[in-house]
Amino acid sequence: MSAQRGRDLLIKIGDGATPEAFTTVAGLRATTLAFNATNVDITNADSADQWRELLAAGVKSAAISGSGVFKDAASDAALRAAFFAQAICNWQIVIPDFGTVSGPFKLASLQYEGPYDGEVKIALSLASAGALSFAA
Repeated sequence: MSAQRGRDLLIKIGDGATPEAFTTVAGLRATTLAFNATNVDITNADSADQWRELLAAGVKSAAISGSGVFKDAASDAALRAAFFAQAICNWQIVIPDFGTVSGPFKLASLQYEGPYDGEVKIALSLASAGALSFAA
């Protein structure tokens, strides 16, 4: 796989309709997707030579963050509505030449910044709220 442009990593919010339509969160300059899994330590007195043992199953989660410039009223309205309703919405994260991660996320933080000598900026973070799927 060749190098990809970071701006092609997209965050999209679903509208909840059937079939669901997704709107790209416009103006993002930096986007991060992190997958996490917690370890469940099952080490006990019978563990071989006292080596730590881990349970194969743990708690999986994903976190997404993005920041950039405010530029799109449609995606801003969807973000604002999701945040103030504290709704669990369907989201898509498009990773160029890799695939799409889809599933329920909660908009955990939404921040607007407006320096007097610059553009209006937006920052957001999402926390996974259920099982995620991946499509290549």
